[in-house]
Amino acid sequence: MVRAAVLPAVGAALEITEIDLPAPGPGQVRVRLAAAGVCHSDLSLSDGTLRQPVPAVLGHEGAGTVTAVGEGVHEVTPGDRVVLNWAPACADCHFCGLAEPWLCTDAAAGAGTPYATLRRDGSPLYPALGTAVFAEETVVRANAVLPLPDGVPLAEAALLGCAVLTGFGAVHHSARVRPGESVAVFGAGGVGLATLQAARIAGARTIVAVDVSPEKEKLARAAGATEFLLASKDTARTVRELTGGHGADVAIECAGRAAAIRTAWSSTRRGGRTTVVGIGGRDQQVAFSALELFHFGRSLSGCVYGNSDPAKDLPAVAAHVRAGRFDLSGMVTARTGLDGIAEAFSAMLAGRGGRTLVIFPG
Repeated sequence: MVRAAVLPAVGAALEITEIDLPAPGPGQVRVRLAAAGVCHSDLSLSDGTLRQPVPAVLGHEGAGTVTAVGEGVHEVTPGDRVVLNWAPACADCHFCGLAEPWLCTDAAAGAGTPYATLRRDGSPLYPALGTAVFAEETVVRANAVLPLPDGVPLAEAALLGCAVLTGFGAVHHSARVRPGESVAVFGAGGVGLATLQAARIAGARTIVAVDVSPEKEKLARAAGATEFLLASKDTARTVRELTGGHGADVAIECAGRAAAIRTAWSSTRRGGRTTVVGIGGRDQQVAFSALELFHFGRSLSGCVYGNSDPAKDLPAVAAHVRAGRFDLSGMVTARTGLDGIAEAFSAMLAGRGGRTLVIFPG
């Protein structure tokens, strides 16, 4: 029996209740959570922007300690510290064969299979994005846990499971930022703050952060922004002024909003790269003219989970954390228990703060 935040139906309020977890079966691992990050994707799952069978236990960004393993599991053992991987690659599908594990067709398979039951009536529960980390413990596939390298605090390591790998990968894999380039980052939430840090690590010269909230300036500058702009109708023009009149070499959109994507595109220099990281709804339509696509010669790309291979990228990011180049704690602006997740959702909707960490009893 464990406590968990359950989404009973799409659009409903979360219920903090008790659930029953089975022992891990063949190829499965049980993890006691130390912390979970509250990501905008959790909000998107709750309101139906992203599809998820319900009732479900939300949460996909987490870290904890292995308590038990099922038959055939040799990668981890009880007592190991791990980070949850919400998009584990199968290594067998078409995309894995192309060395693009972030597009794996099997990655989300766990989300559609019940994994636990509600204690009060025995009804089945689904694990959001296959991980269900808004609970004191969870049971996942063995390939959904990644060993945490030494020297990284376990609670803050939760951020590695989504925000950090996404932001780091957006810079290093999708946009491929080079030393001396200028970068504009749209949205300074959890993913945006990770993106700013990654741009600084990549050696970007001018780093412009754009957000709708003035309170994000201090967070953004601490993460590496050399300039901060409040989003307005003049944002693209101002970005061009700050980058020699040409526009940013790279613009990375982290909000998932059509207007922000369009502004990021317009802020990019001729021949530059625009990368879309934010997850928007189907109603978020972005328009481009055929002439501008030709004239500006920019590239526009989507980015899934930072186009990362977590098994390779997590140790690389952990090395930056240990060396003091990447600050996980600086991304955290609130710590709460399960009861505070609804307030964290409200803060995200209002554009307040960076990442909220749900801390579980030790």
